Parts: sequence; structure tokens; C-alpha cells
Amino acid sequence: MEAMQTQVNQTPLTQLPIAAVSSLLGIPVPTIRSWERRYGFPAPARTQGQHRRYAVDEIDQLRKVRDEITRGHSAREAVDLVRGDGGRPRSELFDRFLQAAMRLDPAELRETLTEGAETIGIEQTIRDVALPSMREMGSRWKAGVCDTAHEHLATEAVRVWLARQSAMAPPTFRPFPLVLACGPKDLHTIGLEAFGVVLARRGWSLRTLGALTPVDSLVAAVRAAEARAAIVTSQRSVSRRAAVEAIEAVDALPGVSAFYAGAGFGPTAARKDVPGTYLGGDVVAAAAVLEGELLGEVG
Repeated sequence: MEAMQTQVNQTPLTQLPIAAVSSLLGIPVPTIRSWERRYGFPAPARTQGQHRRYAVDEIDQLRKVRDEITRGHSAREAVDLVRGDGGRPRSELFDRFLQAAMRLDPAELRETLTEGAETIGIEQTIRDVALPSMREMGSRWKAGVCDTAHEHLATEAVRVWLARQSAMAPPTFRPFPLVLACGPKDLHTIGLEAFGVVLARRGWSLRTLGALTPVDSLVAAVRAAEARAAIVTSQRSVSRRAAVEAIEAVDALPGVSAFYAGAGFGPTAARKDVPGTYLGGDVVAAAAVLEGELLGEVG
């Protein structure tokens, strides 16, 4: 085992299948899959046959999780500890972004997101810096603590950064496209755009329709793209009913799976009798849920 570990550490381009990683680290294959399904961690690349391939840094992350559990932490605590490891802590990047937004400093906003991508990774920067910062700026705006200019500048910085990450995504290789849309009465698109980046990085071809998507337009897009799934988001309780109508319309299409997310569906009661699959509030874990539903657990 030690010889194999040395070989992996000395070969930066090595990508191992899940069985080899399991053997190397002494972690059962079902446990590794469970961590990905529950926590979106790690998020390895997949072959066109949907088999996981773990890079050296992902193997090291799994090793650290294993060691933290050995020290007495729960799996969730271990994952959170490892996600915060390396470069600068997530909380510092989050604080820096907010401070830059309050100073109306676009250069620092860009620098913080860029540094996050380099130290904790793109997906973790989305989940732990960009999206929490957007929620916090929205709360500050509602409370009158910041001006519209602060909120808009931060939003634009995140949107431009997300667009850049999407443009740099690898070529698509998944078997069918996905359609992403906000509910018919929903204006907020950042969460949808962020989820699109996570999916694009995993090889999905996307049709992102954006804000205020009418039900008929959503259905037409799904049919035209021959998509097998659509994701609908709603961020407010007052717009949820219209979003549910869109979800129901997608769910009624033969061979098409409906997924939904957003703060509007956060309370358990808000999801009562809603068809399809709820993706939760974590974009990385949501991608694992979606792929588990659409592709099944393969290798």
C-alpha cells in the first residue's frame, strides 16, 4: 500500500478508479460514494462511461477525511474541516469579498474570487464564498445596511466570474442536454448560473433560459433540445406557486425528469405535493443528486 501511495504522489497526472482509491486508502467503495452523494465531496471527473476518476488532490482529500474521522469527528464534520483546508480559510475569503463590496472595490472582488478558485477550488468558491456573499448582501440591502450600488456591484462581479468559469468548462460529453430556468415570476438568476457552472464542469450541455421563464417556453425548450431533465428555481415564497406549475408541466412530459431548488422551496411544507426531485441548497451536493438520479451510480 505504501509503495502505491508513493507512486500516486509522484505522478501528478494519475487518475485512479474508485476501486483503486478504496484499496489505497482502506475506505469502502460505498462509503466514498456516500460522501459524494451526501456532501458532494469530492467531485471527481468521470469517463464517458460514467466511471469516476480521482486526481491526486482528490485522493489526498479523501485521506484527510478518513484521518479526521479516525480522530473522532463525524463524516460531516470531517468533510467540513477538509473543505476549509489549504490556502486561505473560506471564512476569510467570504469576509474579504463582503468588505470589498462595501468599499465598492471591483478589483478586490475579482481578486478574492480568483484566489478562492486557486486555493479551495472553483466549486467550493461558488458554494462557500460567492453564493453566501450574495445572500448576505441581499440581507444587508433589505436591512438598509448597504446601498443598491453595493449589492449590484457584488452581483455583477460574481456573474462575470461565473461566466468566465462556464466559458472555460471542458467539452460536453454527457448523453443528453439539461434545461435550466427560473420560475415564471422569479428574477434572481445567480443561483441558477452557479449551478450551471457546476454542471458544465461535469460535462453537461446546458440550455439556460434565465429569469421569468414562462411555462410554455420552458416546455418548448425541453422538447426542442430533446432534454431528459429540467431544473426550475424559485427564490421567494410569493413566486413559488408559479414555479410549481412549471415543475408540474415538465414532470408531465414523457421521459423527462423534473428537478427544483431555491430558497422558495427551503421549508419542508413548501415542497409538499411538488413533483420531481428537490435538490437542496448546496449546489455541489445538488449536482451529485441530479447525476445519481439521471445516470445512476456507476463505478
